[in-house]
Amino acid sequence: MKLSALISALPPGSVVASQTADTELPVTGLTADSRMVEPGNLFFALAGVKTDGARFAVQAASRGAVAVVAGLSSELPDIGVPVLRAEDPRQALARMAAAFFGPQPRVMAAVTGTAGKTSVASFLRQIWAHAGEQAAMLGTTGVTAPGRTEYGTLTTPDPVALHRLLAELASEGVTHAAMEASSHGLDQRRLDGVALSVAGFTNLGRDHMDYHPTMDDYMAAKMRLFDTLLPKGAPAVIFADDRWSPKAVEVAERAGARVLTVGRKGGFLSLKRVEHLRDKQIAEVHMDGRIFEVHLPLAGDFQVANALVAAGMAIASGTSADQAMAALDHLSGASGRLELVGTTSKGAPAYVDYAHKPEALENVLEAVRPFTTGRVIVVFGCGGDRDRGKRPIMGEIATRLADVVIVTDDNPRSEDPAAIRAEIMAAAQGATEIGDRAAAIRQAVGMLNAGDTLIVAGKGHEEGQTIGEKVLPFSDHIEIRKALEELKA
Repeated sequence: MKLSALISALPPGSVVASQTADTELPVTGLTADSRMVEPGNLFFALAGVKTDGARFAVQAASRGAVAVVAGLSSELPDIGVPVLRAEDPRQALARMAAAFFGPQPRVMAAVTGTAGKTSVASFLRQIWAHAGEQAAMLGTTGVTAPGRTEYGTLTTPDPVALHRLLAELASEGVTHAAMEASSHGLDQRRLDGVALSVAGFTNLGRDHMDYHPTMDDYMAAKMRLFDTLLPKGAPAVIFADDRWSPKAVEVAERAGARVLTVGRKGGFLSLKRVEHLRDKQIAEVHMDGRIFEVHLPLAGDFQVANALVAAGMAIASGTSADQAMAALDHLSGASGRLELVGTTSKGAPAYVDYAHKPEALENVLEAVRPFTTGRVIVVFGCGGDRDRGKRPIMGEIATRLADVVIVTDDNPRSEDPAAIRAEIMAAAQGATEIGDRAAAIRQAVGMLNAGDTLIVAGKGHEEGQTIGEKVLPFSDHIEIRKALEELKA
């Protein structure tokens, strides 16, 4: 593809080419990593938190970059190749990547919020598939599509990886794709080249306070999905019962979206009644004068909320209400989201959940209480190099809502694991501290009696534990199964 075609994918005047630039140069690829530059590539010198990509422009040129895209104020030496100056280099990368890779699935959906993004994207894919569509999901747990399941690590991939993947999915016949929109991804313009048909919002709670200065800044990053990326007139499906929901509605309406609310306060899908059973929930949902009885095979009010957002997005994107609501009876939970791993010989269940933020931990502990006749036991920790302020908050939540609390290590990363645990324990009166996560899980499983419920929270689907700079193999699922086998021995 020629450089001029990529430039034409951007708003007029947003990129200024140097006088020596030959805009008819062929471009063979795009990258923001100078180490990955191949001859003919267009290199994007992005300013980051720790370093400025402009420092690596010389290296990119020496590796064969055909041109460099940099910010208006970035200082570059004479690197011997044309330089394009962009008002927003990250946005330029996203839109140029979309133009370079081309096709996307015909219906693209994105959901944002603090908790529930993975579940909503997974549920939406399942609803579409139930309606006969070739559907995919992209998110924290990776990629799921007809004929492919790939484990991932990023909630929202970088634009080059994202658009390469979307083009692959489209070429494989995928017509509908649901993706998660993280605050980092939105703030860093990773979704700016995605042609959205519908967007959703779940909720907002404390998270990523190591990145966003305030909750208002965090919310503003989330709202880019509605006020910048969603086309005017397109549907915005918003969960109505969160304290941040009115703000989301206000932003989406001001941006010209067609706002559809769901939940107990919802106007589009209105939840009227929920009956909690041990292995499912029966919900009554009203829509346009019709009443649907849904038998959701998942526990927890939060899963009802996620299912309604997904159903709303499916209906808003063309699936019939009958098909969407019928599909809810057959949903499978996303990996590591209140996932039943096994039960003891006494019938006590052990669940894995990805809850690693205050509201999520609160939601999952409250979700299992209705069907727990004995004790709720929780094993959890907090990640290192992340928001320290949430640690005592989560300690207080755990000891308030669970009967037995074991504080252990999560992903300590570069921090001292004992120091992280101490910050949790400061507000976790009566909790037990066991640093070794496998030992903590083993002890918790061994404590289970008839009527008890175990939640191992924080890592969910993850298959590794980050200690220092190493990622060591570790799975909560495997450790729970090992402990359950030991009990049988």
